[in-house]
Formats: sequence, C-alpha cells, structure tokens
Amino acid sequence: MRDILGLWGDASDNIPGIPGIGEVTARKLIGEFGTVENLLANAGSISNEKLREKVLNFKEQALLSKQLATIILDVPLGFEEDKLIMEPPDKERLKKLFDELEFRTFAQRVFTWLSTTSHPDRALPEIPEEQPDQEPDPGIREPSSGTGHPISNIETTPHTYHLVDTPEKRIDLIDKLRQQDSFCFDTETTGLDPNSSELVGMSFSFRPSEAYYITLPDNYHEALSIVQEFRPVFEDEKIEKTGQNLKFDISILKWYDVEVKGKLFDTMLAHYLLQPDMRHNMDFLAETYLHYKPVSIESLIGKKGQGQLSMRMVDTALLKEYAAEDADITLQLRTVFEPMLAETGTRELFDRIEVPLVPVLASMEAEGVRLDTRALNEYSGELEKEIRMLEEAIYKDSGTSFNIASPKQLGEILFDRLNIVEKPKQTTRTKQYSTSEDVLVKLVNKHPVIEKILEYRSLTKLKSTYVDVLPALVNPRDSRVHTSYNQAVAATGRLSSNNPNLQNIPIRTEKGREIRKAFVPRNDNFLLLSADYSQIELRIIAHLSGDAGMIGDFRSGLDIHAATAAKVYGTGPEEVTKEMRRNAKVVNFGIIYGISSFGLSERLNIPRKEASDIIHQYFSKYPGIKAYMDNTVAFAREKGYVETMMKRRRYLRDITSSNATVRGFAERNAINAPIQGTAADMIKIAMIDIFRELSDRKLKTRMILQVHDELVFDLLKNEAEEVRMIVEEKMKNAIPMEVPVVVEMNTGTNWLEAH
Repeated sequence: MRDILGLWGDASDNIPGIPGIGEVTARKLIGEFGTVENLLANAGSISNEKLREKVLNFKEQALLSKQLATIILDVPLGFEEDKLIMEPPDKERLKKLFDELEFRTFAQRVFTWLSTTSHPDRALPEIPEEQPDQEPDPGIREPSSGTGHPISNIETTPHTYHLVDTPEKRIDLIDKLRQQDSFCFDTETTGLDPNSSELVGMSFSFRPSEAYYITLPDNYHEALSIVQEFRPVFEDEKIEKTGQNLKFDISILKWYDVEVKGKLFDTMLAHYLLQPDMRHNMDFLAETYLHYKPVSIESLIGKKGQGQLSMRMVDTALLKEYAAEDADITLQLRTVFEPMLAETGTRELFDRIEVPLVPVLASMEAEGVRLDTRALNEYSGELEKEIRMLEEAIYKDSGTSFNIASPKQLGEILFDRLNIVEKPKQTTRTKQYSTSEDVLVKLVNKHPVIEKILEYRSLTKLKSTYVDVLPALVNPRDSRVHTSYNQAVAATGRLSSNNPNLQNIPIRTEKGREIRKAFVPRNDNFLLLSADYSQIELRIIAHLSGDAGMIGDFRSGLDIHAATAAKVYGTGPEEVTKEMRRNAKVVNFGIIYGISSFGLSERLNIPRKEASDIIHQYFSKYPGIKAYMDNTVAFAREKGYVETMMKRRRYLRDITSSNATVRGFAERNAINAPIQGTAADMIKIAMIDIFRELSDRKLKTRMILQVHDELVFDLLKNEAEEVRMIVEEKMKNAIPMEVPVVVEMNTGTNWLEAH
C-alpha cells in the first residue's frame, strides 16, 4: 500500500505522489516492479514514453511520498497501567478548556452531572445533538430558545427598566442624559439593514441594572419628531457614547437627521481586538463574560419561517424588557472589556483606529454608490446569449444534451462517456466524480469541451451572482447601492462587505471587469477617483524584515518582480524573461503566505526540485525575509500570538500543535498576519485621516467604497486637484516605513475606467 501511495499519492494526507499517475496505473507498476525503489532503478524499461518521463522527473517526490505513507513503528511508547485508571476530572482545567472551546451548554450539563454523582466511572447522561451556531451579523442579538434568565452575578442585583412613553418622561430622561459624562444607547428597528429599516424604539443606560426604553410611533414623521428631541444629547461632543455595533445605530439615526458625536466605546470592537477569532454578538458576550443569558428575540417575535412577528407587533411591556436589557448589558460589558484592553496593550489600537473608523464606515454606507442598472440589464442579455451558445457547443462536443450545472451528470459525461482521462476518484459520500474547477483546469488541454465548461461556469456565476442581483439591491429611498462593511469579522483586521459583497466583484477576467462599468458617479458634475496601494504587502514585509536587498530594490524604483527574478535566476535585469518574472511574482506573493516547494511546484507546474531551488535562491538573496519568517514563528511559539505594526494581535493556539498539518497552518498564519494586518491598519488610518480632512475643508467629494487596498471617491470635478493631494498624502503617510509607499490614482466616468 505504501508503494502504491508513493506513486498515486493521497490528497487527504497531502501526499503528492507522481502527478498524472492514478490508482490503476500505480497498481499496475507496483504489480510489475514490486517496490517504488525497484521501479525507479528500472524506469528505463517502462515502454510508455510519457509514463517513463513522469517517473524519472518525479522520482524524488515518489520516494518522499512513500516515506510519508509509511507508518512509523518504533515510537518509544512505554506501558503505564496506572495511567488507565478512571479518576475524577480536574474541574478547574476542564472549565478552562470548555470556556476556550465555547462548550457552554455541554459544560453546564457536565458540571451538573458531576455535582450529582460521586461515581466518576458512570457514563454521562445522553446529551441531545445541538444545532450548530449560526453567526448573525455582528452586534445583532442572537436568536436562542427560551426566555432570558440570570445565570450568576446579575441574579443578585435586581434590574429596573423604565418605560418612557410620555412627553414628560422624555423630558426627564433627556435632562438625566445631559448630566452624564457617558451613557450607553441602543436602537430597536424593523430590520437589520439600516438603509431600509425604521426605528421602533431607543434604549439608554448610564448605571448598571437600570435602563430606559423610549417607544416610537409607526408614523415616520411622528417618530422623527420624538427622535429630534434627543438630538442635542446625541450630538453633544462632551458626552461619551457606548454601544454594541455602534455603526448600525449611527447609520439608522442618520435617516432621522441625527449625527452621533463625541467619543465612542463599542463593546463589539473591543472584544474583536481582545479575541479576534471568537464570536462578538451580544448574547454570546453576555453569557461568556457576565454569565447571564439575555431575553431571546425568538421569545418576542417567534422563529423565522413560523409566522414570525414584526418588532412593531410585540407587546410594549415585553419589548421594554428586551430593549432596555440591551443597553444595560452593553454598559456592563464595557466595565469588563475596558481594563482588558489596557492589559493586552490594544487600547491605543482601539482609540486610534477601530473606533474612529465607525463614523467613517457609517458615512460611506449611507452615501452608497450610483449604479447604472440599464447597462447591467443590457449586459445580462449579452451574457444570456453567450451562455446559450456555449451550451450548444458543449452539447455538440459531448454528443448529447445534459444538465451542465449538475456535477454528477457532468462527471459521467466527461469520464464515462468521453473518457477524457483516467477516471478521478469518486467522493465516498455521493459516489460521483469531482468536477471542481481545480480538477477541470488541469484537464483543459485534454478535450476542447473542458475550456467551454469553465467559460460556461464563469459566465453563469457572473450573471446570477452579480449582473442580475446588483440592480435588485438599489435602495428605493435614494436609488443607490449601499454595501455594509463588516469591521469585526476577519481576524487579520481586514474589512469585508456584504449586500453586495464588493470584495468578490471579479476583476481578473475581461467579462468580470465589465461589472465595474456599472458603478458610476452621482451626476455629471462628478467623476469616480480610484486610489490603490501598489504592492503594499511586499513593501510591508520589506520594512518588517529590514532586508537590505528588497528595501534597496523598492527605493530604486525597480520592478520588484523583475528585480527578484534577476536575483533568483542570477541574470541581468535585461535578461529577465516574462516567464522568469511570472515565477518570481508567484514566489514574492507566495512567501507572504508561507508557500512550500510543493505548493510552488503545483502553482507553477514545475518539478518540485526546481521549485525548491527557486525558494533556496530567493532566501539566499533576501536573507532578511527568511530571518523575519523564522523569528516571527519563534515569537508566536513563545507568546501564543503575533502582532501588526500597530499592535493588533492574532492569537495562534495551534502554533505548538503536535499535528504537523495543523501546526503548519498556524505557522503560515503567523508569518502572514502581521503583514496583512498592517496593510489593513494602514488603509484604515488613511480612511480616517482622509475623511476628517474632507470634512474639515467642507469639500463635497465623498469616500464611497473600500475594496482591499483600494479607495473609491465620488469626486466633484472642480475639487479634483485638492482631493488628489489629500488622498495621496494621507495614504502614503498612514504608517511611516523604510520603503516608499506608492499610491496609484486615476479618474473616470465609471469604476473600471477609474481603476
């Protein structure tokens, strides 16, 4: 078996084998030659020329694969009988483990069982299978079963929640709020999208276990009048505001002509910096840090799809308890998180970047971007025609019609009917051939139908995911598309977006780029300005590593990929070919993600020995990069985390795992997180500084989109020169570095033209 795996490989265990040799061929060769070693020694006798060439080219990989498939039998394991005796568990260690793994319900049942039995050898009672947690939008209350109930410390402090439902009570509350240095607030709305929802009520708290809930009428104009009464306290810059996912509350209040001002404290963002890989919704935080289970939203409006009510239909007394609790619990969470920010050294990151970014993102979301829906509809028609033509061509090549979107039918056509290659492995669950993109790409030269199928998939995804969906996302309030930026999702610190997800709008293919044409300025007096960091992650690794060679290349203004190719291949810059530059580019960006020689050989489709030589040469020419990688992994092993230049932490609990695959993944994250995280911090700082400058100068240009390392602006034409200077200066100087930061800028009548 290990000899067969040496040739065939095993993708599930990362055993490469010899590319192009499957189970049947491996069995045949081992049946004939007995072992991998004997096969390699007699490779010249293989009659099939192509097979002989594969065996000779990948003989080292075959030997390595056999070694990887060999079970080691001489591990020095002694037999200690006393270690097998069942003993009571270490409750303190068990509790810490359950807390880390977020096994809250399981832990509750285990400790209940332990407290009621003195027989450690008795089996645990059967625990019903739980549904997996569904991560809601950050900050939104997580649905759960049952009504809210205290679990520990809040139980000893009865709460007092006031219903504010008269003008007199509102005046009294406003007077109380004006006297505070800080208060916590929360909004209840008809939905989760602030750009299409309305306020149902607002809650405030400024002392633990006490809160106030203001009811608002259904009529928007009547509600607006009441919200305006609270405008002076919301806009008082001397009063600090606390909230959970404040961006949502700030965004909804914008539709009621209220701008939240003053210092902010967001408990969701605080926890995001403290534990970036955990969940950050309020229910989870309350249970984890306050040992308190809040009132569930399902107890008010029912479960989704089962006659779920609107928040407006909930009994006022129940809604008061639910909404006031939000403000109360959030205020109490702040008292827990604030000292933790100081202890972990993340308070400056919180105050300098994450919190100031909240109003910036809220403004961008409220601004939205204009969409040329007519152009998208026309493009949808063009794509439909091309898709139909591809369908007919695929049917012709296949000799029959079938459901191209069905992996099962497609696999049968390709591997049973057309016999394109030796049949790939079938999945054990569905008993069907894999027709994933990575499988088909490798077969693209085997049959003309493969390329057409890949094109078909690309166009149908483009049409269904973007071209047909984007027009439906235009907001009827202002005829613009408003994406939602997620600030507390990616552990690296990067922003993501949804409804629509702008990060995934295709840019690599000509057909995909056409979508950007539909994003246009607000009117004829404006243009779109795109500002994009150039190779920012490579510049950051040059700075972090202090590698003199790479820093010198950037300072000289060289094409970094051509310069790298010249060093790695030992040639002059003028002798670097396109292929050499392409290989160097893959290495440059692959190094950031800890690419291996096997990964590089797969990416470039070259022998592993050649890939290994390229990486060896790379590190010999850029020794600082190698030192940075080694030192960063060592730091992670010692501390359990890595940091960006701005002290953003990424915890790596698997960095010392005994499982090599798991540990390797953590090591790659250790190398990449400080680089990607610093890039995220850099563009966030730039966004904050640009937003302030545009506001201070009272310019009409607006920042409207952020996608990876790119910012897009609705640029008033007569402000073009001034805005360009602001954007370039703030982006270049967001974080000082040892290498020049390059910002590429362009304008156009649509996003594609500007980019």
